Amino acid sequence: MATVEDSTASAYVDFAEHEARDVSPTYERLALSVAADDSLIALLDSVPAKKRQPNLLFGVVRLLGGPVVDPAEFREYALAHWDEIEPELLTRATQTNEAGRCAVLLPVLAALPQPLALLEVGASAGLCLYPDSYSYRYGDQRLGTGEPLLDCVATGAPLPTRLPDVVWRAGLDLNPLDVSDPADVAWLDALIWPEHAHRRARLRAAAAVAAADPPLLVRGDLVDDLPALAARAPTDATLVVFHTSVLYYVAEPRQRIFADLVRGLPGHWVSNDVPDLVAHDNAPPPPDGLSYNLLALDGVPLAWTRPHGHAMTWFGGMPGSVPGARLDESGGELS
Repeated sequence: MATVEDSTASAYVDFAEHEARDVSPTYERLALSVAADDSLIALLDSVPAKKRQPNLLFGVVRLLGGPVVDPAEFREYALAHWDEIEPELLTRATQTNEAGRCAVLLPVLAALPQPLALLEVGASAGLCLYPDSYSYRYGDQRLGTGEPLLDCVATGAPLPTRLPDVVWRAGLDLNPLDVSDPADVAWLDALIWPEHAHRRARLRAAAAVAAADPPLLVRGDLVDDLPALAARAPTDATLVVFHTSVLYYVAEPRQRIFADLVRGLPGHWVSNDVPDLVAHDNAPPPPDGLSYNLLALDGVPLAWTRPHGHAMTWFGGMPGSVPGARLDESGGELS
């Protein structure tokens, strides 16, 4: 039996306990089963470490039409079809394009000097480049009229009175996806967790928005190609370089190089990503033992956010301290 001392097995246990728990019982159960299976761990250990991710494996099996609900059926399928699974693992990447993450970005984006030129690093299909097109519901507070409607449980977060004014949107990705390509949309769908029918509906609605007004998506590296793309942004708009749940897939030294680079660009940097990217010694701990991103503006921590954007706990200063910020007249505190 594989043990948690095994790095691959440990990663699957960590995924089950901190990411899938309370969010996807199916994937929690499946990840724990994989972690305890010597045969599956051996197969995973035969591919590069970055290709062993639970989301990637489970997404590939779903894409191929395999079972992910019953661990025994999943095991049987994976062992019998590894010759089909392996090449998909090697050629694909986890590119979850969750428009719901815009709900945790909105308080920061709406507070920055308008209009905005958005540049997303790790953009996938670019669905997070449309925060001005979606609508939002934070408890009984609602903003916007577009689709999809993004729900977020916000604790202590500032509520803007208007959507941001976006005049330019661009994305950088090693493998940009195209929402007009059925194969690309099928991969985005396969990456959504089994129980999350609401996220599948959200994907379809957000994809329709992107298809109607396609963003500029550039194939490139987050360090080597970022300055050139940033230079294409209009100079009469506030450049905002942002990323959500991207740097988990980037080696730590490369993360530091990226952070130094983006700090030197004009405009603002919004990070909703790996917590250790910015100093947060004075931040409170995350609300519980689940997985959280750290939301930061120009390297200053503001909030803990759940990876799919459905909850955030604000602890930082108000974005209204940024020149040109727009908040509601009462300060916009949500409870």
